[in-house]
This record gives sequence, structure tokens and C-alpha cells, in this order.
Amino acid sequence: MADLGVTLGDETHKSSLTTGGDASDYFALMKPRVMSLVVFTALVGMMAAPGSIHPVIGFFALMLIAIGAGASGALNMWYDADIDRLMQRTIKRPIPAGRVTEGEALVFGGIFAAGSVLCLGVMVNWVAAGLLAMTIAYYLFVYTMGLKRRTPHNIVIGGAAGAFPPMIGWAAVTGTVSLDSIVLFLIIFIWTPPHFWALALYRSDDYKRANVPMLPVVAGPDETRRQILLYSLILVPVTLLPLPMELGGMMYGAVASVMGMVFLWLAYKVFRNREGALADRSAKRLFAYSIFYLFVLFCTLLIEHVFGILTPIIS
Repeated sequence: MADLGVTLGDETHKSSLTTGGDASDYFALMKPRVMSLVVFTALVGMMAAPGSIHPVIGFFALMLIAIGAGASGALNMWYDADIDRLMQRTIKRPIPAGRVTEGEALVFGGIFAAGSVLCLGVMVNWVAAGLLAMTIAYYLFVYTMGLKRRTPHNIVIGGAAGAFPPMIGWAAVTGTVSLDSIVLFLIIFIWTPPHFWALALYRSDDYKRANVPMLPVVAGPDETRRQILLYSLILVPVTLLPLPMELGGMMYGAVASVMGMVFLWLAYKVFRNREGALADRSAKRLFAYSIFYLFVLFCTLLIEHVFGILTPIIS
């Protein structure tokens, strides 16, 4: 299977030298599913922030954050094109599939990265623009180039890149970084390892084939399961931090508590189920639930702030 991946990769690489993609290929370069989560968490940061922002400016801020996130995805695909050709999960991406060349992805990502930061600074404020620039640089240079191929801690440290968007949204409104926005950052930062390691558990052969030192490849699946459980035990209390800060109210507290218990139960099932199809099924369930979990948490915060129904637990 590894030889097949190499052969397909070589053939698609040759074809990519003479092929330009269409609009859908360039959109795929931007990792739209990741981009949608970035936009949503940035929106929550924007709506939870004190003060207000003109709806038109807020709309353009979100669009520019989305473009910056998409540029990061394109630059990540440019740099990781060689390993994407070896992994079943990524072999159909535009570059390994031969629809976009590596050079085209680099130019596309570079222009959109620089343009999004510059426009955000001019149209909104330079604190938000600086945070967006830092996010793009962190994802490309720290995670993609520096950590991903060198250490099993790649997701732990590199996960910060995906946790910055609510801080950017907050800064778009206030022009500052506050403790409240850092709490939103922490929720995503601590959520990322158990979320991604659940995926890595049942995709470990892919990472092994590409020589990417994800935790299951380096430390083994049992240690990965232990780390997932440990991070999950940290995550649930962290998700409750908005309560004493009055960033989240009674509804958020109830949702976070109930869903956190479900998250812990699924993490425990991953820890216990270590053999065959049952192990893979447990990891897949946690991975799928983790996406729903983060969405519902931030959606609840959004509802409380948009509709003004934030009732502090501590008054």
C-alpha cells in the first residue's frame, strides 16, 4: 500500500507541473471545513466582547479572518504536498491530485495571507491584524515547518494556531486582548489534542507511512489513549472558566457540564477499548463528538450574548 501511495504521488506530481486548477480547487486549498470553524469561533469572540462594532465592519472583519485562515491552509498544503501524496486521507487534495501546482498554491496562499492582514489592519484595527498575522505565521512556521515532522508534541504546541480566532474577533471589537478572550483561546487550545489524537488513533497507518511523528506512531496507541483521557479531564474544568468571569451564564454552565460529562465518558471508552474494530469505533465517536461539542459550547455563548440572556451564576 505504501508503494502504491508513492507511485500515485509521483504520477500526480508530474501532472501537476502542467495543470492549473479551477475555482473549486483553490477553495479546497483553503480547507473550508477548518475555515468555517475559524469564522464561527471568531464570531463568538466578536459578539462576546464588550462594546460594539458596525455590522458592515464586523462582516468584513469575519471575511478577512476567513481569508487569512484559508491562506494558512493553502500554505500548509504547499509545504506538506510531499507527505499529502503518501496519505490516504490527503491524497485527493488539489496538489497531490495534480489539479494545482505547488507554486500556484504558494503564490495563492502568500497573496491572500498578506492581503487579509493588511486589509484587516486598515479596515478594522492593527491589534486584530497583528493577531491574524501571528496566527498565520504560527501555523506555517511553528506548526507546519517546525513541529509537525519533528515531534509528537506537534499538536499540543501547534494547536495554538487554531485557538487564536476568538481572540482576533474580540480584538476586532475592542482593539485589545483581555483575560476573557484568553479563556476562549484556552478552551480551544486544550480541546485540540484529544480531538486530533482521536483522529490519529484510527489514522495512525497514514502518519506512519508519511513518517509524521504523531503520538500514536511514536508513543503507541495505549499512551495516546492515556493522554486523551488526561487532556479531557483538564478540558472540562477549563470550559467552565467563563462562569466565574461572567463570560458565560447559567445556560452555558448547564450545557458545558452535561456535554463535558459525555466527552469524559467517550474519552474513557477510548481508554478502555483497545482492540480491533471496537477501538477504532470508540476513537471515531470521540472525534465526531468533539467537533459537535466545541460547536455547541461556542453556540451557547453566542446565543447568550446575542439575545442578552446571560444570567451570571455568581452575582
